[in-house]
Amino acid sequence: MNRIPMDGNAGANDAKGQPGQPARASRGVQSVDVAARVLQALARARRPLGPGDLATLAGLPPAQAHPYLVSLTRLGLLKRDPMSGDYAPGPMTLRLALLHLENDPAYRAAVPRVVTFARETGFCVAICTSAPQGPVVVHFERAAFPLHVNLHVGSVMSLTTTSTGRAFCAFTPGERWPQAWHEQMPDVDGERKRFDALLDETREHGLSRSVNTPSPSVSSLCAPVFDASGRLRLALTAIGPTAALDVAWDGAAANALRATASAIASHIDVAGHDTEPLA
Repeated sequence: MNRIPMDGNAGANDAKGQPGQPARASRGVQSVDVAARVLQALARARRPLGPGDLATLAGLPPAQAHPYLVSLTRLGLLKRDPMSGDYAPGPMTLRLALLHLENDPAYRAAVPRVVTFARETGFCVAICTSAPQGPVVVHFERAAFPLHVNLHVGSVMSLTTTSTGRAFCAFTPGERWPQAWHEQMPDVDGERKRFDALLDETREHGLSRSVNTPSPSVSSLCAPVFDASGRLRLALTAIGPTAALDVAWDGAAANALRATASAIASHIDVAGHDTEPLA
């Protein structure tokens, strides 16, 4: 009886195909594919889930999902709350996510330059990347000016009320917006026209800004970072007290932020790294 190797290389020869025939995709391990569905369901939910809800979202009968939940928990890809019984990402999942981030050339180029920007200007800076639910903070550099905002690594930025959200919308083609983004768009004609006008303004100036919103007395500027192919990879958001942060399009803060974003983009181009989008 033919046996399929469990190392994921089964059918490797099939990928080459016969001369004159299209290549066929290699076969994988079905149980791994099913386990991935469980992890994807949890990622889409963005919150801990009970075993029944997790099975439903993964498209599995609860009895079939159970052994996968057990194995994924043993591996550290999931963890289960002993009180509620809900499942959340485990320590191994978080380590893999950090490894992916730390090996991204855009992120590696951005961090030291953001540290320098924060030290020289005194403003906090958030490095954000695209995610299905919206822009998410992957690094937050605090600086000299005291700032009372509830921002931290993992915070998801509003698409409509923050400069970060508008920058992502302005510089990401609408056909590539995840469904969650479309759901956050204004559905009132007047509001949508106002939002679209802000996106046009963002494209015109190469960055977006927010004044006293979403937090009173706090303003921000956000500049995009593009890769060699012109895709948006990251956004840099400078945040400070409204009284201290000059949000003029050609002000010192805006020009410094643009220069920082440009330096990061140039580093990615020169290094010749991959140009795949982060999301």
